Amino acid sequence: MPIAPGAAVSQFAEAMQQRVRQARKALAEAESAGDAYEIAVAEDELEDALRLARAHAVDVG
Repeated sequence: MPIAPGAAVSQFAEAMQQRVRQARKALAEAESAGDAYEIAVAEDELEDALRLARAHAVDVG
């Protein structure tokens, strides 16, 4: 079955939004735990997710 026009874009946007939400959650949890290593990892993941979202004009709030 062919993919409807725009469906792949919508799926990509949803995946990017989910990735950003997960990264923000991981950062909040790491900060709450005071784990410096996990904070650094979560910050890197969030920065990467936001960069990719911006590059593809995905609104992540």
